[in-house]
Amino acid sequence: MQRIVILGNSGSGKSTLARDIGRLLALPVVHLDPLFWEPGWIEPDNEAFRERVRQAIAGDAWVCEGNYSRRTFDLRLPRADLIIWLDTPRLTCLHRVILRSALNRPRADLPAGCTERLDKGFLVLLKYVWNHHRANRPAIEALRLVTAPEVPVIHLRGARQVSAFLAQRVTQARTAETPRV
Repeated sequence: MQRIVILGNSGSGKSTLARDIGRLLALPVVHLDPLFWEPGWIEPDNEAFRERVRQAIAGDAWVCEGNYSRRTFDLRLPRADLIIWLDTPRLTCLHRVILRSALNRPRADLPAGCTERLDKGFLVLLKYVWNHHRANRPAIEALRLVTAPEVPVIHLRGARQVSAFLAQRVTQARTAETPRV
């Protein structure tokens, strides 16, 4: 695995998993939100965003987290070795989004010049999170199937499955490093 795409709802753990995989496999991590959003939560020109994504995934190895399916799947998915779908329960996602927004701590996946706010946009985000599995996920999955049906997909639901996946990768990495005599 040299090029991994992580998909899922807001608050599903995409950024955390990307950082963990990046650390484990020594891969650069690409967070799409900082490439997309301009300071003050301003949407960029689509082609400018796509160019930033092209540059970020130009290398031979990376882990990239974020959906942006209609804007970037054609760039990312055909190059991917693996796609990980985080099927985190929506109540967990909702809880995480509320908590991180209320705490408003600096995060590697938070775009420069953008801060978490408890405003009307936050309510829109909560609605997105609540409805993601029914309203957005099916379209993302359909586009994934059209764009790169041959790329293997792993579905992880919840912290236990994520931990088991990471533990398996640690074991595989150690086995690959151990010289045979």
